[in-house]
Amino acid sequence: MTMAQRRKTITGAVVFFAVLLLAVELYPIFITLLNGFRRDIVILSGQKFSPGQLTTDSYMLVFKNRQMMKAMGNSIAVGLLSTTLSVGVGAMAAYGISRFKFRGRNALAYSFLVFRMLPQMSLVVALYMMFRAVGLRDTIFGITLAHSSFNVPYVIWMLIPFFTSVDKSYEEAAMVDGCSRFALFRLVFLPLVAPGLVVAAVFAFINSWNEFLYALILTGVKARTAPVAISSLIGGDTLTWGQMCAASTIMLTPVFVFTLAMQRFLIRGVSAGGVKG
Repeated sequence: MTMAQRRKTITGAVVFFAVLLLAVELYPIFITLLNGFRRDIVILSGQKFSPGQLTTDSYMLVFKNRQMMKAMGNSIAVGLLSTTLSVGVGAMAAYGISRFKFRGRNALAYSFLVFRMLPQMSLVVALYMMFRAVGLRDTIFGITLAHSSFNVPYVIWMLIPFFTSVDKSYEEAAMVDGCSRFALFRLVFLPLVAPGLVVAAVFAFINSWNEFLYALILTGVKARTAPVAISSLIGGDTLTWGQMCAASTIMLTPVFVFTLAMQRFLIRGVSAGGVKG
């Protein structure tokens, strides 16, 4: 086998497995999207699909459900607030860890990583008791803090390579011109690590948008988010699979559109972080 044939074979194998993996990943999404346009009785009976089964009744019921729409709005609010807080705090922490030399710097950085690896179940009870004591349970601010608790370590470790890769000459030149540390961080470093900030923001938002356990335990009715509201459709004597699939599709749409819109920045940020880090 010649070198050209070997490369062609390897390329074909890579493409085949990539398409196979994509099909496996997209199949559940396709089934959810399809069942959102079918009646519950049709889904439960296991009938084969036919175009005549398509209907928008499940979507109409979801849009008329005020509690569901409120939960969707809560998810958007919590996701945006948690992302803003996590990226802001995480960027400052990553800047300090990567640009300042002090005793215990590595231990501090790894402590964030260890905290991120702790299972949520081991923390949610303590958070519940603390939030109930200070009046933050079932509030947007409370669930935002809870989501930020696992997003901040994630953001820090994503941004450290970006801050480390910035040439020291930029820092020295700004300091010579009389730039303060905060002005240096805001005017010099943030623009230079902007691709990394976008990547961190997207993943932080997705983490918050999909989070279920904290939202289930730490919220009630007022601050309930979309994943908890969708799970409540399963229960009692009725299985509303059509509405659940329709609500899941609605919940999927904003993240899908946002990720596609930021695709150019995501690719640039991931590749920059991988090469420079």
